[in-house]
Amino acid sequence: MNRLLSAALIVACLSPAAAMAQDGPSFSLFGGREADVKGDVHKGAIAPIADLGPLNPALAGVAAELRIESRGYDDIYSEANVFGVEMAWPTQGGEIFGQLASTRSSEGEVQVGGAFVPALDATLPVFGRFGRYEALALEGGYRHYFSDGNARPYLAGRLGATRVGSIDATFTIPAADITLSNVPFYESGWILGGGADFGVIWQLSEAASLGAEIGVRYHGKLKDDDSAIGGLGLASINDTGARTSFPVSMRLEFRF
Repeated sequence: MNRLLSAALIVACLSPAAAMAQDGPSFSLFGGREADVKGDVHKGAIAPIADLGPLNPALAGVAAELRIESRGYDDIYSEANVFGVEMAWPTQGGEIFGQLASTRSSEGEVQVGGAFVPALDATLPVFGRFGRYEALALEGGYRHYFSDGNARPYLAGRLGATRVGSIDATFTIPAADITLSNVPFYESGWILGGGADFGVIWQLSEAASLGAEIGVRYHGKLKDDDSAIGGLGLASINDTGARTSFPVSMRLEFRF
């Protein structure tokens, strides 16, 4: 991304000044990465299990206490890729826009806590592997430009809805030979969200511009699925899922 920003600055310095055509809409392609993501994928909880036998017959009659700790998006997932399209219509001093954006991050694994086994007087590590985070956002907003020259800084605000795909998880206790595979964790569904952006767009020609942007996005809680983890006394850990992200992106705009 740093290389892309550097390239944009070089292009802006070399490009001749051009007047912005304000009498028509524009179409943009954009892409980037989420530089940082805040929010919990799951919360913490303590759940006693009277008998590990149903999870591993060799441990029939052995009791344990699951001690799950909270884990955030930045603990589990790598930086997500963001890409999408935009249509915008000029107004006095700015423009109204609508965007369709896709966010994707590969699956991630982390130690989510431990299982304390009194018979062993030991805590066995518990790991969780969570499925890919995939979201499709439909948002609209207003972008205000602070100048009409060759380089135009702006602020933008947005509101919209995001459909997040279902997320399953696989939990393992390797030391006890216990694996719970493909456990439903979050259901797919729509959530409300919004955000703000700061950026600069450089005029390349009368019809084309190149922009660089940083922003902040907030999306509400996900729809939890307790069909499997509820029986383990962990129904409360996925009563969360809200996230705040900070995307950094480039935008190529074509004005009609």
